[in-house]
Amino acid sequence: MRQTIQQHRVVVIGAGYTGATAAGRLARRLRSEDVSITLVNAEADFVERVRMHQLAVGQPLRPRPFDEMFAGTGVELRLGRVTGIDVDRRTVTVTGADGASDLEYDTLVYALGSAWNTQGVPGTTEHAHEIAGRDGALRLRDRLAALAPGSPVTVVGGGLTGVEAATELAETRPDLDVSLIARAGLGDWLSPKGARHLRKVFTTLRITTHEHTTVTAVHADRVTTTEGDIPAAVTIWTTGFAVHPIARATTLETGDTGQITVDATMRSLSHPDVYAIGDAALVTGPGDKPLRMSCASGVPTAWQAADAIAARLTGSKLPTISARYFNQCISLGRKEGLIQYVTADDRAVNAALTGRLAALYKELVCKGAAWGVANPTIGLPVRRRRVTAEGARVGVPAA
Repeated sequence: MRQTIQQHRVVVIGAGYTGATAAGRLARRLRSEDVSITLVNAEADFVERVRMHQLAVGQPLRPRPFDEMFAGTGVELRLGRVTGIDVDRRTVTVTGADGASDLEYDTLVYALGSAWNTQGVPGTTEHAHEIAGRDGALRLRDRLAALAPGSPVTVVGGGLTGVEAATELAETRPDLDVSLIARAGLGDWLSPKGARHLRKVFTTLRITTHEHTTVTAVHADRVTTTEGDIPAAVTIWTTGFAVHPIARATTLETGDTGQITVDATMRSLSHPDVYAIGDAALVTGPGDKPLRMSCASGVPTAWQAADAIAARLTGSKLPTISARYFNQCISLGRKEGLIQYVTADDRAVNAALTGRLAALYKELVCKGAAWGVANPTIGLPVRRRRVTAEGARVGVPAA
């Protein structure tokens, strides 16, 4: 007769691409009689973060409610913000409409992700807009809608997010004076073909570029740079991401960036009952380089963590999922795109796809990413395995 075991409590905090994927994948790997899976998130809908530049310029996005996404899976959604974690007591404090309460776990999947990074530049928090999340994108949408024709809008940051924001805005609102400030050269990370195409699109959309320029302060009507002041009725700040600060407030081991240090299975190096995925994890990729914060590198970490947790609980062989890069998919408005092919460690190669076909490719990637959250085993059939008595004690301290 099978030994009766206590239900193992898995709590996933954060329901972006990685957290939602991990929760859904675990639910399809394990039996609900043996494991409870609780997904904590502040919003009831899945947010397609890769489309925030579209939302900011007024394009409607399809709603993706979690109750539909997880219907029949056994995943329980707990609405609220994570306001505290005690990894020694194994509790998560969740603050919702009814106040704060503690949620106990046996295994924690930390997927709180990242937000915009102000880089400590004076005036950024007070005067700049961000598109790292839905709330910021909606505030920017309302501000842009109120701008008169000819108003100057300045995008700070020459990376993927900045390029996508500037081109989307210039295409949608050709009546505005859009400029982009890049600390380095425009598209300097791209291949020669990719960089030429990017400059061509910027020229076509009449986007002014300030290259090799650093912003030193943000004001209500301008930005101050190393090259002088640049007018800005609206400043959009896109200079990278910073992880949620809550991990550093715990006893979890973190790196200099505040990301949680993990092993090859995404398990915390300091606390074996905690797994970190996506932007929250400090993961070494090809070439011994840390994976950059992105959906492309984050989702494989969610697969790895979910499969490793399932394997340890069921006494199965630990899987290995290799995270590597294949391309950088960049939308340049709705009509243009750029697919820059890269090496495994994210260095540009000569091959690049451009134009309308690249725009369609990027759209398929965005749709595929959202589909993958709802279908975390990529549509393949799976067998829900039983948790063993030994597996149920994984990560749980002895009484």
